[in-house]
Amino acid sequence: MKTLFRNARLYRQKKSINFLVFEGRIKEISNGINFANIENEIDLENALVLPGFVECHTHTVFAGNRGLEMEMKFQGRSYQEIAQAGGGILSTVQATREASLHDLMVLTEKRIQNFIDQGVTTLEIKSGYGLDLDTEIKMLRAIPKNSRIEIVRTFLGAHAKPSEYKTHPEYLNDLAEKYLPEIKKQNLASRVDIFIEKGFFEKEESKRYLLKAQSLGFELTIHADQLSLSGGTELGCELKARSTDHCIQVSDSEIQKLSESQTVAVLLPAADLYLKCAYPPARKMIDAGVKVALATDFNPGTSPTQDLGLVGMLARREMKMTLDEVVQAYTLHSAQALGLQNEIGSIEIGKKADFTVWNCDEEELFLQVGGMKPYQVYKMGLKI
Repeated sequence: MKTLFRNARLYRQKKSINFLVFEGRIKEISNGINFANIENEIDLENALVLPGFVECHTHTVFAGNRGLEMEMKFQGRSYQEIAQAGGGILSTVQATREASLHDLMVLTEKRIQNFIDQGVTTLEIKSGYGLDLDTEIKMLRAIPKNSRIEIVRTFLGAHAKPSEYKTHPEYLNDLAEKYLPEIKKQNLASRVDIFIEKGFFEKEESKRYLLKAQSLGFELTIHADQLSLSGGTELGCELKARSTDHCIQVSDSEIQKLSESQTVAVLLPAADLYLKCAYPPARKMIDAGVKVALATDFNPGTSPTQDLGLVGMLARREMKMTLDEVVQAYTLHSAQALGLQNEIGSIEIGKKADFTVWNCDEEELFLQVGGMKPYQVYKMGLKI
């Protein structure tokens, strides 16, 4: 069906435009209404129209919660004290291992809907709270294949060392030789992620693992340089990873490498807020030519929020990003972080007709915390 969307006021454009959608893609864009053989017309009544948001870093599949742990953290208890009291990532691992596939699917569907309500039309979801093969597979299967939006699945078995293993290299070897081939065989994920950090997975052993993943056809992303300058950003650029995420402790050298690469720096300021740590040097990155994306890092322990408005506000307030840069970071650059920049992320001829319709002015975007929601969301030209 050919659908004409009339009177769309695109972001930062003064005149309304009309665009024609056929088979889910934008076929024509015009200031006039000279389209032939139109089967359906939708008047957007000069409302603000943005590309659908691309949420490119989440841990949406998990069971249990860590509310008690957050209370302890807010009251000044150390990570070690929290772990000794049964908190930390392994508490989520235990709850996720115990949860049924059905329960995980129900929880995940609710969280996906919360993202859709905010205008997300493409969503990345990681595994990583199983840390054994059966639970990692269960997590990836809990991600719906026939969602109303596009979902990109990422295998994050290398999130932490499970208690069953004595050393990180021992676990990483099993991930490479047993987990990756099975994940690939069952076509459960297209990407592989790893947490490169001191005390977790070191740079050189991570490189061998990521090269194995590449040899199997997986794309790469890296949790990089969050707590220390541990080499993740440098390695991501070397291996042509789609993105390096967090990027807090980067030096001028890493920023230069990013600027010379196609690797996107995905910044996660909500996690920085909850962890009460430094924010990434976004201003320096952008001024150097680095492509910067934004995401919630939604997870139960260090960023228990799905609020895109909070992320954008923190990017503007704490990282000195302009509104235009925030919008681009949540659309085109986040699409590039997933390797989808030729398909989504902007309203252009040939791209998927993923867009949102707003009853507010541009200046109200990414300003308030909570409640930043479009009144219409379209995926491939269909209202969802």
